[in-house]
Amino acid sequence: MGRGTWCVYVISELLAHHSTRAILLLIAAAFIASLARGFSGFGGALIFVPLASAAVGPQAAAPILLVIDGIAQLALLKNAWRQANRREVGIMAAGALVGIPLGAAILAHVDAITVRWAIVVLVVAMLALLISGWRYHGQPNVPTTLGVGFAAGILSGAAQAAGPPVVAYWLGGSNSALTVRANIILFFFCTSMVASISYLVTGLLGLDVVLLSALTVPGYAIGMFLGTRMFGLASDAMFRRVCFILIAAAAIVSLPVLDTVLR
Repeated sequence: MGRGTWCVYVISELLAHHSTRAILLLIAAAFIASLARGFSGFGGALIFVPLASAAVGPQAAAPILLVIDGIAQLALLKNAWRQANRREVGIMAAGALVGIPLGAAILAHVDAITVRWAIVVLVVAMLALLISGWRYHGQPNVPTTLGVGFAAGILSGAAQAAGPPVVAYWLGGSNSALTVRANIILFFFCTSMVASISYLVTGLLGLDVVLLSALTVPGYAIGMFLGTRMFGLASDAMFRRVCFILIAAAAIVSLPVLDTVLR
């Protein structure tokens, strides 16, 4: 099957199950989320998952993000491996190893509308945490790091939104901004591997998700590339404010009450 034929097949299959408006919203969400993810290292899930849930449902949104982000972040992995504090990442990933299957089970078995409202509440809570500037200033230790990893794992499995608690924990430590960013990227890669297995076991990673991911990943990769190039061109404060605005807008637009407009 040639590339053109494959593209036609993918689009025709998706249009049979999803509206054109929903697919366009999904593609736009992927581009905007990856742009934010590329220049800040976080925030992508808090933008993509609520918007994608409004477009194709939460049971598809989180696995799609897992696939497209897992592909796109490979370009960031080499530098992250060199710059990260790999011991800290390994400890936190061990906690996430337990939490992710629990989050995936919630996503697979709870009613879709209930999950979407929960995602909106979660996004608003995580945004409030980020805006508050609260940081964990205690001495990093193994039990605390494992606990943060466990909580982040549940959020990752349920909504691919592990970032905020991890950011709040690591930014309060003595690591440089460069190391924190690398830690986050490497941790996300580790959680992606575990989440892939969990989604396969629970049946969340099926053909529809693969096709939607194939359609979405080009825009996500372009956004990630542009966002990475933007890193360092302006102040961190400005980038964070932009991310906060995008996250808030995503939460509002994704409200289930707006489904008649978006889907």
